[in-house]
Amino acid sequence: MSLQGSILLVGEGNFSFSASLSQQHNEAASGSVIATCLQSEEEALRQEGAAENIQIITDSGGAVLFGVDCTRLGECASLQGCLFDRVVFNFPHCGRKSGVKKNRDLLKTFFLSCVQVLAEGGEVHVSLCNGQGGTPADQPKREWHNSWQVTAMAAEAQLILTEVRPFESEKNQSYKCTGYRSQDKGFHVEKALVHVFTRSLPYTSALALTVEETVGGQKVEYNLPAELSDYMFRGFLSANSVHPVRLVQDFLHAGLTEEWSVRMGLESVPSLLTAQQLHTCSHGVDAARWYWIQPAEEGLGADTADSSSDKVERVRSREGEDAAPRGESALYVLRPSLLPQMEELFTKKEDCAPSLLGLSGVVFRNVPVGLWALPAFHQLVLKGVFPSGSKPVSLLGQRLESLLAPYGVSLVKEQGGLSLTAKPMGVVGNLFAGNDTDQPAITVCLNLDLLAALLFALPDWRLLWSRDPRFLQQFALRPSPGQPFRPLSLYPEPFIFDISFWTGSAYKEKEFHAAVREASCGTVERVKLIDRFSHPELSQTSYCYRLAYRSHTHALAHSRALQFHKQLELLLSSRLQVTIR
Repeated sequence: MSLQGSILLVGEGNFSFSASLSQQHNEAASGSVIATCLQSEEEALRQEGAAENIQIITDSGGAVLFGVDCTRLGECASLQGCLFDRVVFNFPHCGRKSGVKKNRDLLKTFFLSCVQVLAEGGEVHVSLCNGQGGTPADQPKREWHNSWQVTAMAAEAQLILTEVRPFESEKNQSYKCTGYRSQDKGFHVEKALVHVFTRSLPYTSALALTVEETVGGQKVEYNLPAELSDYMFRGFLSANSVHPVRLVQDFLHAGLTEEWSVRMGLESVPSLLTAQQLHTCSHGVDAARWYWIQPAEEGLGADTADSSSDKVERVRSREGEDAAPRGESALYVLRPSLLPQMEELFTKKEDCAPSLLGLSGVVFRNVPVGLWALPAFHQLVLKGVFPSGSKPVSLLGQRLESLLAPYGVSLVKEQGGLSLTAKPMGVVGNLFAGNDTDQPAITVCLNLDLLAALLFALPDWRLLWSRDPRFLQQFALRPSPGQPFRPLSLYPEPFIFDISFWTGSAYKEKEFHAAVREASCGTVERVKLIDRFSHPELSQTSYCYRLAYRSHTHALAHSRALQFHKQLELLLSSRLQVTIR
């Protein structure tokens, strides 16, 4: 039974806060207040003003329950079948001179308990004295180990911190804080903070998807690498989308059409490219970062990325590590760029007037795990032909710079063209000219994901792929770039783990990074090699990596991060045949 607009207060002392809240809700006719305390009725009534406050609560339509343990709410007979829109715990404390560890345990067990009576979409409010929470909102901020680590304790119950605001003692003038260290003395509520928590979406495991596409007139069925499974078929660039990458594309389109005609190609292009297509146009794409794919019917099973293909390795051994296989019609690559497909579309273009043809979609790069290293992102490619002597690279570069400079993007000259760069992500796009001097052609490649993170001030590019509906709700009214983004999860804590293993000569580091993404559900934000040792006699090498786990989209507790780390060890042992140290 969900109590509409209902509020559950736990750990009450003299019920003065509950009484004040009851009066406010009674005046607004906005639901009931259920106030609870751990003490028996006889013990509770000994506190000054308790009887009067209890009368106010009941007269306002609320209820008071005694002997309710806030760490065992699911076992309380009086609360069976009840779900609350808000659960409030003001100034929790274990009593006496209990240390931070005991109070952390109190918070953790409370959070695990309260989610059992929390309605879908409900909130948990925890008021703490200034400094106790251990977040940057505390001024001054305590050292993490000396705080109550409220965000980490809530994460154990799959709750994320969505708001921090001052505790408004003046709004509850009748409130008298009691119970400090089990005494009648009150807590110091000056600069106290209310921490608001909501539910996080559950984690979903990576899946190896089987995909069928038509490439060159032939149907090709292949298995997508598991670490990329959440980047396919999301539809962020569809016509009615309000996703930030679509908003950025529309922003750029509107800005460019003030100077030139821009027509977006509506053709659906496959995610696979042949090696021959890549040889025709591979500007700015490092072949060592391609995802090689072979059709599923050729018997490679679920692991069809480049590292599992003997045929790819034979070709590379003949032509060098970074060379693409030639004459191997059975081999495909997950498109690392839209340039080859743009070239094919552009040859069909009939209008030779100064105009731009655009193509956008998801591309894939087999890159190491890093803060701004994107294994998949939305690319916008623009290509046009301009009259001789018009210097299109300079003209288009200046126009893009004028659109993006307010957000920290600047132009940098490079051989053959220009780069668009921004801090902290680095290169967000580039421009280069063709070789035809009679009709100069220009090509622009832009990373829409990095630009979206930049223009909407996202703290992490992984937010763009969040399935939490609260993310897209912020963009429902199609805000203009520059409007600040409200984080889904405030102050998520990082958890650092090291992993060491022995491996043989067949070890490939990109396989390790792929396994990290898959096993951690994308929660590892950076990986750093901190030690490497080659055994002089055993022909084995020891690697030690440091992994930082952090999520801006999901609740990530230390226990969950450790679970992901153990999954990684198992995956490395089975797939890469390494020996964990």
